Amino acid sequence: MMGLMAGKETETATSTTARTTAPERSSGTATRAWAVRLVVVGIVLSAVNLRPAITSLGALLEEVRDGLGMSGSVAGLLTSVPPLCFAVFGVMAPRLARRFGPAAVVCAGMAAVTAGLLIRPYAGSTAGFLAGSALALMGIAVSNVLMPVIVKRWFPDRVGSMTGLYSMALAAGTSVAAAVTVPLTDALGGSWQTGLAVWAGLAAVAVLPWVPLVRDRGTAPAPEAEAPGRAGRQQPALRITRSRTAWALAVFFGLQATAAYITMGWMAQIFRDAGVSASTAGLLLAVTMVMGVPLAFVIPRVATRLPHQGPIVIALGICGLAGYAGLYLAPAGGAWAWAVLLGISNCAFPLALTMVGMRARTGAGVAQLSAFAQSTGYLISIPGPLLVGVLYQHSGGWGLPIALMVGLMIPQMAVGVLAGRDRIVEDEAAATA
Repeated sequence: MMGLMAGKETETATSTTARTTAPERSSGTATRAWAVRLVVVGIVLSAVNLRPAITSLGALLEEVRDGLGMSGSVAGLLTSVPPLCFAVFGVMAPRLARRFGPAAVVCAGMAAVTAGLLIRPYAGSTAGFLAGSALALMGIAVSNVLMPVIVKRWFPDRVGSMTGLYSMALAAGTSVAAAVTVPLTDALGGSWQTGLAVWAGLAAVAVLPWVPLVRDRGTAPAPEAEAPGRAGRQQPALRITRSRTAWALAVFFGLQATAAYITMGWMAQIFRDAGVSASTAGLLLAVTMVMGVPLAFVIPRVATRLPHQGPIVIALGICGLAGYAGLYLAPAGGAWAWAVLLGISNCAFPLALTMVGMRARTGAGVAQLSAFAQSTGYLISIPGPLLVGVLYQHSGGWGLPIALMVGLMIPQMAVGVLAGRDRIVEDEAAATA
C-alpha cells in the first residue's frame, strides 16, 4: 500500500512538473527569441552611429577651422582625437562589461554619443569642442570593443555573417554622414553647428533597443555561453600580451585605423584643395565610405571560410597603394576612381574585426583580444592624422602626407598577413607561459 501511494505521488509530481515545465520552456524560448531580435536591432543601430561623429566633422572641417580659428596643426590634433579616445576608453570596456553587463555599457555609450554630439558644436571654443568630441568618442570606444564580444556570445555559430551585418551598418552610417552633412547643413540654414548637432538625434534612437537589456548581466543564456559542466569552473587568466598573433592583430588594427582616420579626416580637404567643390568632395568621401557597405558584409563571410586571411589583406593593400598614387598624380582628374579604391582598402576594418572573433576560442578571450587589439591599435594610430596636418601645413601641399600614407601601407600588409594565420591566442599564450 505504501509503495502504491509513493508510486502515485511520484507519478503526480512528474505529471505536474511536465505540465509546468512545458509552458515555462515555451515562455523562455519566446523571451530568448525576442531578446535576440532586440540585440540584432541594437547592434545595427549602434553600428550606424559609430562613425558619423567623425565623418560629419571631416565634411565640415574647413568651416569648423574657420569658425573656431584653428591652425592646420590644431586641426590635425582634432583628427587624432578619435583614436586617442578609442585607445584610452576602449581598454576600460571589458571591466565595465563584467561589472554592469555589455548591454548596459553599450546603452550608456550611445547616451554619451548623443550628449557629446549635442554639446560640441555649441561649446564656443576649441577646448570645448574637443571636450564634447571626447565625450561622444568615449561612448563610441566602449561600443567598438564590445560589439565583437556581443556577436561572439549571442551568435557563436554566425560570427562571419553577424560581423558582416555590423560592419555593413557601420559603413552605411559612415557614408551617409559624409554624403549628406554638407547639403543638410545648407538646408538647415548654413550653420556648421546645426549640421554637426543634427546627428545627435540618430544616436538617441540607438539608445532605445538596449534599455530593456540593461539588467541582463550576461550576453547570452548559459547553455550557449558555457559548455556543459564548465559554468562553475574557474578559467585561467589569459595573458594576451604573450600571444604573437595578438600583437600582429593589434599592429594591423592600428595601421588600418591610421589609414582610415587620415582618409576620413583629410581626404575631402585633399579634393577641395585640388579644385573640387565642397559638396562634391563630401560625395567623394561618401563614395569611399559607401564601398564598405557591400564589402563589409562579403569580406567577413569570405574570411571565415579561409584558413588564412593573408590574401585578402594583400588585395586590400594593393587597392590602397593605387588610390594614394592617384591622389598624388591626378587628385581631381581621377577623383571618383581614387575614392573607390580607397574605399575598398578601408575594408581592412571589418576584416580585422572578423579576425578578432576567429583568433580567440572563448567569449572571454574575444573580450580580451578585442580590447587589446583595438586599444593598442588606436594608440598606434594617434600620430598619423596629426602628422598629416603638420606635414601639410609646413610643406604647403599634399606630396609628403601622401608619401606617409604609402609608407604606412607596406607594414600594414606585412603584419596583416601574420595576423591572418590560423592561430588561437589562448594556445599561444599558454605555450609561452
